[in-house]
Amino acid sequence: MPARQADPKLAPMPCVLAIGGLDPGGGAGLAADLRAFAAAGAFGCAAIAVLTVQSTAGLRAARALPARDVVAQAAEVLRHQRVRAVKVGALGSDANVRAVARLLAKHPGVPLVLDTPMTATRGAARLLAARAIAALRDELVPLATLVTVNADEAAVLAGEPVRTVGEAHDAALAIARLGAAAVLVKGGHLSGASATDVLVVDGEVTELRARRIAAPAVHGTGCTLASLVAGRLARRATARVESATLVDAVRWAKRVHHAALVRAADVGGAMRVLVFAGPAGLPARH
Repeated sequence: MPARQADPKLAPMPCVLAIGGLDPGGGAGLAADLRAFAAAGAFGCAAIAVLTVQSTAGLRAARALPARDVVAQAAEVLRHQRVRAVKVGALGSDANVRAVARLLAKHPGVPLVLDTPMTATRGAARLLAARAIAALRDELVPLATLVTVNADEAAVLAGEPVRTVGEAHDAALAIARLGAAAVLVKGGHLSGASATDVLVVDGEVTELRARRIAAPAVHGTGCTLASLVAGRLARRATARVESATLVDAVRWAKRVHHAALVRAADVGGAMRVLVFAGPAGLPARH
């Protein structure tokens, strides 16, 4: 029987490139990124910047790869594949932050969603060296289409405590002044009856509220949310990311993320993980 021919009328599929840490347990890092990209209807690519020893029991150790190896992986994908968005996560070292910033500065038309994991929720190992924070603030944040931070990370970048929604407003605006087009301060660690995220786009502040979920701890929530946004942006119809498009992408990602939290899977260990049944509410083809 002759082989079936591919349908030439099928629309080209957008790629999203994740640069970050490899979690062998699959709950966080690049494994979580790839699941989120698929849920958004994009093809996931991955460049390893940090090797970790971790599982759903927590982070045991982390080691940054040499910057030349990180850049070689990412540059190869950017050169040959249809990369329509980049998501950056754990980079480990000062050298990796600077090298990735230099590489992405050569691709200003590709939206960058910058997640900023510095330490793990469980475990003492660092995902970003303390000496790399200045480079993150000065070289990567100004390139970002969207920076996503939890309260602790926002406090480090803004230089002020972030314990309330009001302080999250101030921190988001302060991080935006570093040059990011938009900032999302996640409210999971803030006090209050609801989890309130603070989104700043073009100087406008929006609060995104969701009911808190009484459930066991979940691994990889930050990675997944940022990657859902990146996957959604990769499917945008135009090259330039308009403010409304970005806000829509964040709102969509929040809905999908919240639904996944409700049904977080138990795969063993102390923390649950986020899974998706398939593409979640795909936008129209472009």
